[in-house]
Amino acid sequence: MSEPVQDLQAFRIPAGFRAKPAWFVQCWWLIQATLFGMSPQFMYGWRNWLLKRFGAAIGKGVHVRPTARITYPWKVSIGDWSWIGDGAVLYSLERIEIGRNVSVSQRCYLCAGSHDYTRSDFAYVLEPGKTRIAVEDEVWLANDVFVGPGVTIGKGAVKPRISSGPGLSSSQSTRLRMP
Repeated sequence: MSEPVQDLQAFRIPAGFRAKPAWFVQCWWLIQATLFGMSPQFMYGWRNWLLKRFGAAIGKGVHVRPTARITYPWKVSIGDWSWIGDGAVLYSLERIEIGRNVSVSQRCYLCAGSHDYTRSDFAYVLEPGKTRIAVEDEVWLANDVFVGPGVTIGKGAVKPRISSGPGLSSSQSTRLRMP
Protein backbone atom coordinates (compact mmCIF):
# COMPACT_ATOMS: atom_id res chain seq x y z
CA MET A 1 0.00 0.00 0.00
CA SER A 2 1.40 3.41 -0.94
CA GLU A 3 1.99 6.24 1.52
CA PRO A 4 -0.90 8.74 1.63
CA VAL A 5 -0.48 11.97 -0.28
CA GLN A 6 -1.96 13.88 2.62
CA ASP A 7 -2.26 12.54 6.19
CA LEU A 8 -3.73 15.31 8.34
CA GLN A 9 -3.65 13.07 11.40
CA ALA A 10 0.14 13.45 11.29
CA PHE A 11 0.01 17.28 11.30
CA ARG A 12 1.58 18.96 14.34
CA ILE A 13 1.87 22.63 15.24
CA PRO A 14 5.60 23.28 15.72
CA ALA A 15 6.77 24.36 19.18
CA GLY A 16 6.84 28.14 19.45
CA PHE A 17 5.01 28.63 16.15
CA ARG A 18 2.45 31.04 17.60
CA ALA A 19 5.17 32.92 19.53
CA LYS A 20 2.82 33.10 22.55
CA PRO A 21 1.44 30.51 24.96
CA ALA A 22 -1.90 28.85 24.16
CA TRP A 23 -3.71 30.67 27.01
CA PHE A 24 -2.63 34.04 25.55
CA VAL A 25 -3.84 33.07 22.07
CA GLN A 26 -7.20 31.93 23.45
CA CYS A 27 -7.51 35.12 25.49
CA TRP A 28 -6.99 37.20 22.33
CA TRP A 29 -9.59 35.19 20.42
CA LEU A 30 -12.13 35.75 23.22
CA ILE A 31 -11.37 39.48 23.37
CA GLN A 32 -11.57 39.75 19.59
CA ALA A 33 -14.97 38.02 19.52
CA THR A 34 -16.40 40.22 22.28
CA LEU A 35 -14.80 43.52 23.32
CA PHE A 36 -13.21 44.11 19.90
CA GLY A 37 -15.83 42.66 17.58
CA MET A 38 -18.88 44.00 19.39
CA SER A 39 -17.53 47.54 19.83
CA PRO A 40 -19.32 50.36 17.97
CA GLN A 41 -17.82 51.32 14.63
CA PHE A 42 -16.51 54.72 15.81
CA MET A 43 -14.37 53.20 18.61
CA TYR A 44 -11.16 52.94 16.56
CA GLY A 45 -9.04 54.09 19.49
CA TRP A 46 -10.46 51.33 21.69
CA ARG A 47 -9.72 48.61 19.13
CA ASN A 48 -6.22 50.03 18.53
CA TRP A 49 -5.63 49.97 22.30
CA LEU A 50 -6.71 46.31 22.46
CA LEU A 51 -4.48 45.40 19.52
CA LYS A 52 -1.52 47.13 21.18
CA ARG A 53 -2.17 45.27 24.46
CA PHE A 54 -1.80 42.06 22.46
CA GLY A 55 1.46 43.13 20.83
CA ALA A 56 0.46 44.76 17.53
CA ALA A 57 2.41 47.80 16.37
CA ILE A 58 -0.28 50.37 15.52
CA GLY A 59 0.47 53.85 14.14
CA LYS A 60 -1.38 57.12 14.59
CA GLY A 61 -4.88 57.52 13.15
CA VAL A 62 -5.31 53.83 12.26
CA HIS A 63 -8.90 52.68 11.62
CA VAL A 64 -9.58 48.99 12.14
CA ARG A 65 -13.24 48.09 11.71
CA PRO A 66 -14.87 45.87 14.36
CA THR A 67 -15.56 43.03 11.89
CA ALA A 68 -11.89 42.80 10.82
CA ARG A 69 -10.14 39.66 12.10
CA ILE A 70 -6.48 39.40 13.07
CA THR A 71 -5.19 35.95 13.96
CA TYR A 72 -2.06 36.89 15.95
CA PRO A 73 -1.81 40.68 16.52
CA TRP A 74 1.74 40.34 17.87
CA LYS A 75 2.79 39.46 14.31
CA VAL A 76 1.16 42.57 12.75
CA SER A 77 2.27 46.16 12.24
CA ILE A 78 0.02 48.85 10.74
CA GLY A 79 1.45 52.25 9.79
CA ASP A 80 0.01 55.70 10.45
CA TRP A 81 -3.36 56.63 8.94
CA SER A 82 -4.05 53.18 7.49
CA TRP A 83 -7.48 51.54 7.34
CA ILE A 84 -8.51 47.90 7.75
CA GLY A 85 -12.04 47.45 6.35
CA ASP A 86 -15.08 45.45 7.36
CA GLY A 87 -14.62 41.71 7.10
CA ALA A 88 -10.90 41.99 6.27
CA VAL A 89 -8.76 39.11 7.55
CA LEU A 90 -5.12 39.42 8.53
CA TYR A 91 -4.23 35.74 8.80
CA SER A 92 -0.95 36.45 10.52
CA LEU A 93 0.69 33.06 10.95
CA GLU A 94 3.84 35.01 9.98
CA ARG A 95 4.54 38.76 9.94
CA ILE A 96 2.18 41.14 8.15
CA GLU A 97 3.58 44.64 7.74
CA ILE A 98 1.22 47.33 6.48
CA GLY A 99 2.69 50.74 5.64
CA ARG A 100 1.39 54.27 6.08
CA ASN A 101 -1.77 55.54 4.37
CA VAL A 102 -2.82 52.07 3.23
CA SER A 103 -6.44 51.09 2.62
CA VAL A 104 -7.18 47.38 3.08
CA SER A 105 -10.79 47.36 1.90
CA GLN A 106 -13.74 45.18 2.80
CA ARG A 107 -13.30 41.42 2.79
CA CYS A 108 -9.61 41.48 1.81
CA TYR A 109 -7.71 38.39 2.93
CA LEU A 110 -4.00 38.67 3.70
CA CYS A 111 -2.71 35.11 4.18
CA ALA A 112 0.76 35.06 5.75
CA GLY A 113 1.04 31.31 6.06
CA SER A 114 1.05 28.13 4.05
CA HIS A 115 1.49 24.39 4.21
CA ASP A 116 4.13 22.25 2.54
CA TYR A 117 1.96 20.22 0.19
CA THR A 118 4.93 18.00 -0.73
CA ARG A 119 4.91 16.51 2.77
CA SER A 120 2.22 14.04 3.75
CA ASP A 121 1.94 15.64 7.22
CA PHE A 122 1.00 18.99 5.56
CA ALA A 123 3.51 20.85 7.78
CA TYR A 124 3.54 24.62 7.97
CA VAL A 125 6.04 26.45 5.78
CA LEU A 126 8.34 28.00 8.38
CA GLU A 127 10.50 30.23 6.17
CA PRO A 128 9.50 33.89 6.76
CA GLY A 129 10.68 34.89 3.28
CA LYS A 130 8.07 32.56 1.79
CA THR A 131 5.20 33.59 4.06
CA ARG A 132 5.69 37.18 5.28
CA ILE A 133 3.51 39.87 3.70
CA ALA A 134 4.56 43.49 3.19
CA VAL A 135 2.15 46.17 1.97
CA GLU A 136 4.14 49.32 1.34
CA ASP A 137 2.95 52.91 1.85
CA GLU A 138 -0.01 54.43 0.00
CA VAL A 139 -1.42 51.15 -1.31
CA TRP A 140 -5.12 50.55 -1.92
CA LEU A 141 -6.28 46.94 -1.79
CA ALA A 142 -9.80 47.09 -3.24
CA ASN A 143 -12.52 44.89 -1.75
CA ASP A 144 -12.17 41.10 -1.89
CA VAL A 145 -8.46 41.10 -2.77
CA PHE A 146 -6.50 38.00 -1.75
CA VAL A 147 -2.82 38.54 -0.92
CA GLY A 148 -0.90 35.29 -0.63
CA PRO A 149 2.14 34.33 1.41
CA GLY A 150 5.49 35.88 0.55
CA VAL A 151 3.98 38.85 -1.31
CA THR A 152 5.15 42.46 -1.27
CA ILE A 153 2.78 45.07 -2.68
CA GLY A 154 4.83 48.08 -3.83
CA LYS A 155 4.36 51.70 -2.79
CA GLY A 156 1.36 53.44 -4.34
CA ALA A 157 -0.07 50.30 -5.93
CA VAL A 158 -3.78 49.85 -6.51
CA LYS A 159 -4.87 46.21 -6.43
CA PRO A 160 -8.30 45.51 -7.90
CA ARG A 161 -10.21 42.36 -7.08
CA ILE A 162 -7.63 39.80 -8.22
CA SER A 163 -5.34 37.24 -6.62
CA SER A 164 -1.76 38.15 -5.82
CA GLY A 165 0.70 35.27 -6.04
CA PRO A 166 4.02 34.70 -4.31
CA GLY A 167 6.87 37.03 -5.15
CA LEU A 168 4.78 39.92 -6.50
CA SER A 169 6.91 43.04 -6.60
CA SER A 170 6.14 46.70 -7.08
CA SER A 171 7.10 46.45 -10.75
CA GLN A 172 4.33 43.87 -11.23
CA SER A 173 1.71 45.75 -9.22
CA THR A 174 -1.36 47.13 -10.88
CA ARG A 175 -1.20 50.89 -10.69
CA LEU A 176 -3.95 53.25 -11.67
CA ARG A 177 -4.27 56.69 -10.08
CA MET A 178 -6.67 59.37 -11.17
CA PRO A 179 -5.72 63.05 -10.69
